[in-house]
Amino acid sequence: MKFDLGDLRAFLAVADLGSFRAASEALHLSQSALSRRADKLEAALGVQLFTRTTRKVELTTIGRGFVPRARNVLNELESALVGIQDVAERLSGMVTIACVPSAVAYFLPDVIRDYHARYPRIRIRIIDESSSQVLTAVARGDADFGLTYIGTNDAEIEFKPLLEEPFVAAVSRGHALARRRSLKWSDLANYPYISLAQGSGNRFLIDQALALNVERPRHFCEVQHVPALVSMVEAGLGIGVVPRLAMPPADHGTLVSIALREPAVTRTIGLIHPRGKTLNPVAKLFYELLAERVESRR
Repeated sequence: MKFDLGDLRAFLAVADLGSFRAASEALHLSQSALSRRADKLEAALGVQLFTRTTRKVELTTIGRGFVPRARNVLNELESALVGIQDVAERLSGMVTIACVPSAVAYFLPDVIRDYHARYPRIRIRIIDESSSQVLTAVARGDADFGLTYIGTNDAEIEFKPLLEEPFVAAVSRGHALARRRSLKWSDLANYPYISLAQGSGNRFLIDQALALNVERPRHFCEVQHVPALVSMVEAGLGIGVVPRLAMPPADHGTLVSIALREPAVTRTIGLIHPRGKTLNPVAKLFYELLAERVESRR
């Protein structure tokens, strides 16, 4: 049956006040909107709940019998919601999330804000480390779960993919390449290039993609983490290659993201936790909220 709680509230307001006008004022709805809700409920139930004339509205016999049932439904729901709110307010503890630095800004702030509003007594700890350290933190139990791009082939790790993102060229807005819509890797060779360090997971993905006869730029400087590389580019020291989600929004005043091709390089960001191990309740709440938020963005 296609009706909602708003339709039930509208029906009870008319039943209690005996007037569409008074009910519409009490619910802050227009009379036409209130009438549509009543019509919708009647259509869903397949019965007539009111008899209407130009001067008054009265409940039918079926309508009078439905009043206590509708009131019970709303009372039960309100009691359930109060119970859920009480549980949320009593929940306490800590959830620890290990996350690669390049994914922190895109994934976590909005989720942390909502999670803290819902469960104010639960503390949140973020371990922002390299991909290998995120994997280690999850495997050792130092983090409840992780957000990273490695672990897909680890038999001891459950990997839930969230999204695939490309690597892009990061350049300052005033750079000679800034107006290009896309670049080949060979186009980067003639400019000062800042690289991610050997041993980082992102550098491994890039090196793997460029292994076959691709001219790669020579770096004059290398850093361990993506946010540091972005800061270097923003300071005008050179250009670099980073995951797209690590870049500021498109309307950022000083940086530009440019698509890379020949070859295109991507990574898959996902949630990891030990295979076969159940998340504790406070961690499970955060895990599900994060997965839900990413799905809604997609």
